[in-house]
Amino acid sequence: MDPTLAGGDTENESEKNEDQNEATSEISESPESVSLCDTSAEKATEGSDTDLEVEDPQKTFVGTTGAELYLEACRLMEVVPVSYFIQNMAKSYINLNHYGLGPKGVKAIAIALVSNECVTHLELEDNCMLAEGAICIAEMLRENSTLQELNISNNHLDTAGAEAIANLLLDNMSFLHTIQLSGNNFGEESALYFSEALMSNFQVKELDLSHNEFSEKGGQLLGQMLDSNSKLEILDLSWNHLRRKGTVALGKGLRGNGALKILNLSWNGIGNEGANALGEVLKANDMLVHLDISNNQINNEGAKKLCRGLEANEKLRILKIAGNPLTTEGATALVLSIRKNSKSMMEEINISNVLVNKTFIKLLDLVYQIRPELNVIYGEVEGCITTMPEQHPDPMKVIQNYLKERNLQLWDFFRKIDEEGNMKIPVAAFRRAMMQHPSIPMDRIQIGELVHKLDRNRTGVVDYSHFKKQKHVEEE
Repeated sequence: MDPTLAGGDTENESEKNEDQNEATSEISESPESVSLCDTSAEKATEGSDTDLEVEDPQKTFVGTTGAELYLEACRLMEVVPVSYFIQNMAKSYINLNHYGLGPKGVKAIAIALVSNECVTHLELEDNCMLAEGAICIAEMLRENSTLQELNISNNHLDTAGAEAIANLLLDNMSFLHTIQLSGNNFGEESALYFSEALMSNFQVKELDLSHNEFSEKGGQLLGQMLDSNSKLEILDLSWNHLRRKGTVALGKGLRGNGALKILNLSWNGIGNEGANALGEVLKANDMLVHLDISNNQINNEGAKKLCRGLEANEKLRILKIAGNPLTTEGATALVLSIRKNSKSMMEEINISNVLVNKTFIKLLDLVYQIRPELNVIYGEVEGCITTMPEQHPDPMKVIQNYLKERNLQLWDFFRKIDEEGNMKIPVAAFRRAMMQHPSIPMDRIQIGELVHKLDRNRTGVVDYSHFKKQKHVEEE
């Protein structure tokens, strides 16, 4: 093999790439290309060369870097190079989602990234990489010291792929702090691998295991992991099958966890028993700030059990419990639990599907007076669905009139509210300031509209930095 093949004749290589690109559609329909998605994980691990040492890398890739290395890897793998990847290898973010790479195409990518020092965030979702591709990615990450965020969701990794990734995490060999593994057919055996790996992992802070098949045993294993893990801050287990017993087992590990801040357990069928377990968690846990238990068959009884934890908790800020069969009774219990807890930090309760009554609205108005930072998102109000909604003055016009009367600019208004002085105000702090402003007559509905305008992407922060530029233009 000529070691300078990948970079020896640039013009000929360019012409060959153009011919390959023209023939891409034909190649993608070839039997070899189609068969990549049909290859089983067992065949991938046993019947093919899955490590990155293609022939002798010292000879094969000598003198080649970047695009040349990738092109040579593609030639050896017999796959068509992805021009987008070549063009973006020097950037920090690369999105190769839905490219149909298959295990061989992913292997070529992995070879090219072994020594790459630019890419920090790589998206490889839905590429049918199978376990073979996951093994190649894992081996690459043992050498790469730059990649920090990886998305390999929906790739049919199955148990063998889970084992490869988990072994990487177990050895603490990568620099990954965010990894998305949604929709990869991970079951109970995979839960064992991840549980063992993350008990001693000190790098991963965000993990997405949603849309998999973890059930009761998986909840127990992941709960044991959470009892020991001291680094994981965000965990998404939505759309699994934890059910009641799995959530109870998970809760045991959560009680003493000192790291997890965001937990998504939506669409797990946890029911009232699961809600009760999480209520017990909230009594003891002093780290969790965001809990999503939407669409979990929790009724008023379950909500009341959860409230026992909310009455004692001092950290939780966001509770999403929409899509459950709650009525005004359950909604009232949730709001009262926050009212009773003088140390509660709650900023948002989402019960957006619940039909409430006017009595609930009156209660909410009273609670808002003492907890102005709170935002409860509910459904319609009984008896008001068919009537015309009450008209409120545009909140921005109210502020502009206030400023005009005092000869002030919008920048000055926001600057006075911003305690930190970094041109970004947390939504809760903004709500509190607006509710308590002595000279601006706004109700909670107007303030809600204002927040929606100023934080359209639901970041939880009002960014008013653009008003500074506007002020400079006006001054000039």
